Amino acid sequence: MPDEMLRSRRWSLRADPRMAVRTALLWETLEQVISERVAVSGREVLHVVDVGGGTGGFAVPIARLGHRVVVVDPSPDALAALQRRAADADVSSLVTAIQGDAGALTSAVGSGTADLVLCHGVLEHVDDPRPAAEDVLTVLRPGGLVSVLVAQRLGALFARALSGRFAEARRLLDDPDGRGSDHDPLPRRFDEASVRDLFSGLPGHDVSVRVVHGVRLFTDLLPGALVDGDPEAAQALLDLERAASRLDRAALTAVAAQLHVVLELLA
Repeated sequence: MPDEMLRSRRWSLRADPRMAVRTALLWETLEQVISERVAVSGREVLHVVDVGGGTGGFAVPIARLGHRVVVVDPSPDALAALQRRAADADVSSLVTAIQGDAGALTSAVGSGTADLVLCHGVLEHVDDPRPAAEDVLTVLRPGGLVSVLVAQRLGALFARALSGRFAEARRLLDDPDGRGSDHDPLPRRFDEASVRDLFSGLPGHDVSVRVVHGVRLFTDLLPGALVDGDPEAAQALLDLERAASRLDRAALTAVAAQLHVVLELLA
């Protein structure tokens, strides 16, 4: 399979965010952000764009809340699955699928049209994240929000060190893109400072940071057998992740597998 197809599939797959320990906390934050945006904008139906939204793991639940969602993704197979999922959830009228890449959002959905843009697991894979970030901000209305989810350097470092892959962990410390080897599936990883730098200073786009928290502080470090088939253990792990993510401690955020940042486009 060509590298481009592999990359597209990798950042388009989603699980139901409400059901999985890996995504439940992210979904809780999004629900709160969406509710606040409805209250501030005075519009009951928001225009949401999910770049790299793939099979609709987030898009369909958001549509079930009554909002219109445009999913822009390079994979036709993922978009077909999205349409089936939307039909099964009876929200086909609220979900639009557009084949396209990050960095081409403005031409796909128009500038200044979106209340919320989801950019989850995308910036790690694009050729150049800065034009993609600028494109994301261009499609937002003033006061609109962008939800950014990225893989973190230190989270990957800890995971590799604890699994005995010490050479890869050492390289992660020094590699400017946060890669552990030449065969690393991710072209780059981020931390909070690099995400802030990426979205700040873009001409005509002033932003403020609304939310910063770590995602999957412990989940990626544990053997799956500890929670597979054990609902009580899975719930306990989720409770632990929730409590840790709410602590105002930058150190814990920095070592999570992923970083979730919500930014507001200032008027």
